Amino acid sequence: MPSDASPPKKRLLIRTWGCQMNVYDSARMADVLAPLGYAPTELPEEADMVILNTCHIREKASEKVFSDLGRLRGVKEEKAARGERMILAVAGCVAQAEGAEITARAPYVDIVLGPQTYHRLPEMVARASRAAGAVIETDFPAEDKFDHLPETAAPSGPIAFLTVQEGCDKFCSFCVVPYTRGAEFSRPATQVLAEARRLVAGGAREIALLGQNVNAYHGAGPDGREWGLGRLLREVAAIPGLARLRYTTSHPRDMDEDLIAAHGELPQLMPFLHLPVQSGSDRMLQAMNRGHKAADFHRVVEKLRAARPDIALSSDFIAGHPGESDADHAATLALIREVGFAQAFSFKYSARPGTPAAGAGPQVPEAVKDARLAEIQALLRDQQEAFNRSRAGAVMEVLCTGPARHPGQMAGRSPWLQPVHFDGPAQLAGQIVPVRITAGHPNSLAAEWLGGAAKAPPSHQEIRAA
Repeated sequence: MPSDASPPKKRLLIRTWGCQMNVYDSARMADVLAPLGYAPTELPEEADMVILNTCHIREKASEKVFSDLGRLRGVKEEKAARGERMILAVAGCVAQAEGAEITARAPYVDIVLGPQTYHRLPEMVARASRAAGAVIETDFPAEDKFDHLPETAAPSGPIAFLTVQEGCDKFCSFCVVPYTRGAEFSRPATQVLAEARRLVAGGAREIALLGQNVNAYHGAGPDGREWGLGRLLREVAAIPGLARLRYTTSHPRDMDEDLIAAHGELPQLMPFLHLPVQSGSDRMLQAMNRGHKAADFHRVVEKLRAARPDIALSSDFIAGHPGESDADHAATLALIREVGFAQAFSFKYSARPGTPAAGAGPQVPEAVKDARLAEIQALLRDQQEAFNRSRAGAVMEVLCTGPARHPGQMAGRSPWLQPVHFDGPAQLAGQIVPVRITAGHPNSLAAEWLGGAAKAPPSHQEIRAA
């Protein structure tokens, strides 16, 4: 008699910290493990395998991981007492940077894997099931992991993320990315376009291209030439059914003329860009090894606004980098006032082991860092709220992401990435609809639905013909 060859269902819990690239990586790990019979769960008690996909950017990142591991240890021991097995894995940047520390402090962890090796997860699971002791995979393999991954699963909503570039060669003084993600690597354009088409076919209306330094993209094109991000964006925008396009995270040094021009040429490319500057002080930018000056950042912003007048900007700022003076801090506040930001992320400096800034001096006292961060954040909050208020009365197209918290209310995203809430039927999920903004709040917009759906954006061919 023929037997059912499909493996028995097992449960997989993935907890994700950090950037959208980690979100993408978690989804791909689920794809890799699906053929082994793993289906998702949100409950540790149900899980046959738990993966903590970690990020090393935030302060005390590793301690948060160990805290979560301590709680999961109890669940694992309870399952073992019932004769059940839980495989516990730590993935991502903390795993890459602190693999030996993890196995020393948490010997009950079965697998430690870096972000470049998750295509090997099935093999790691098999090894962990056979032998005692942790399986550690934190090298930078010679093969391209994307060549060994299964096709992308259908997106879970109208917004999808697609990694096109990994790693970084910039070596900013405060950053661990070059050490945990490795050197810059760009996926071939044909591979990216094939995945983008699958995502659109699966229901994605908006795609965000991801990279640690995404605008340094230099992938091999099908024409045998090296493509930059501007060329790649144009080709992705031509995919029928794709309505919106974004990319993140960028470096000011890699905003070339072709990429800036794409902002003026592609209606699918949303008028919102996250462009980290970190400081407004040339002295600090040099200490950070950013490779640009404040004036360079201003010039890039001017070119972007000339190409796309309605573009809004987001950025990153660090308060209290080693050696930062009151004058350096004042220069950062001045840059924020001069540029104006719709959103921004700001953090006080915290040392990352192995980075140049960790051993640099003089270190800024914590109380001073706190005070400077509070000033930066107050100014950025005022700018964000002013930008949101300025949208009141405007008619715009909103991508509906699903029901909001209140009954009968829908949630969506504006072209400028603002959360938007309005009354409307649940059937609008996944559609782009016209709304009128009735109020701008500090972190979101209130709107009224104008009925119907928005017109699809023109195709790439129509844009060229025009």
